[in-house]
Amino acid sequence: MRKAGYYILLLMGLLLTACETEETDLYSPRENFEALWKIMDEYYCFFEYKQIDWQEVYDRYSPQVHESMDQYELFDVLGEMLSELQDGHTNLISSFNTSRYWAWYEDYPANFSSDILNNYLGKSNEYMQVGGIKYRTLNEGTIGYIYYGSFATGIGDSQLDYIFHYFKDCHGLIIDIRENGGGTLSNSDRIASRFLSEKTLVGYIQHKTGKGHAQFSEPYPVYLNPSERIHWTSPVVVLTNRRCYSAANNFVQKMSQMPQVTIMGDRTGGGSGFPFHSELPNGWSIRFSACPMLDENKEHTEFGIDPDRLVQMTLKDSQQGRDTLIETAILHLLSSGE
Repeated sequence: MRKAGYYILLLMGLLLTACETEETDLYSPRENFEALWKIMDEYYCFFEYKQIDWQEVYDRYSPQVHESMDQYELFDVLGEMLSELQDGHTNLISSFNTSRYWAWYEDYPANFSSDILNNYLGKSNEYMQVGGIKYRTLNEGTIGYIYYGSFATGIGDSQLDYIFHYFKDCHGLIIDIRENGGGTLSNSDRIASRFLSEKTLVGYIQHKTGKGHAQFSEPYPVYLNPSERIHWTSPVVVLTNRRCYSAANNFVQKMSQMPQVTIMGDRTGGGSGFPFHSELPNGWSIRFSACPMLDENKEHTEFGIDPDRLVQMTLKDSQQGRDTLIETAILHLLSSGE
């Protein structure tokens, strides 16, 4: 037994040594630093728009890389370098950590409270839920209310039919996407198409045509067709805050073009670059914005979209358990129906 235990310990030691060698020795910190900088230099899409001098970034971070640093130190340096891009779509992904840039919302008021939201949704048996959507009527059945917290959670056309039929006697509709960090564009388009009466130009997209920072294709138009299912033509308010990002930002950009829709709340978080994935020599993944998506005026929305009406959560309302944005939206929709 003692001899068997010795061989087990020896085998474990060899395996651990092999893993450590594979992680730290096979590819040098310098090689991975150079690879990451070059990938971003050739394929990242917002250098000129954000006025980032990527060569200057290289000159500052390169001296921090040395062959004696371990993988954790290397990860920290590379993650800090990527933060210079100010991009929530850009992440370095290893087996032990994921770098992230969250300053696009961290220094802004939340304008949202899940506890206060529950005062409007009610108990679990007082609201409906299907897919990623929670919904019910407010103000004695006169206003429809939808909360959709993530476009990563799917919703089908038949489910949307039931939701819009449920609101058939309402004077207006609130679509609350606060805290929605994005997800799948098809989910946001499926909802946005319910408010269109005709095929509509909703934006543009570009792709890189070369390795230069300014080498892009001409903007390709992006159209959205109206759904062939139930439509909503009455007034709509879309509630937003800084945590509306990526697909949620794209949803707001499309909905803002519709005449019956009012965007209300705070500026969205942005995130208009279409993500792409690559890999470093040591196996770490890199995700970054590669294709810029533009609005209908060919303008960037990477840094967010201003609401039609800026509304902030007040301290007094919060203390009383009232959601300032929902209350303001209700009053707006009631006055729109007069």
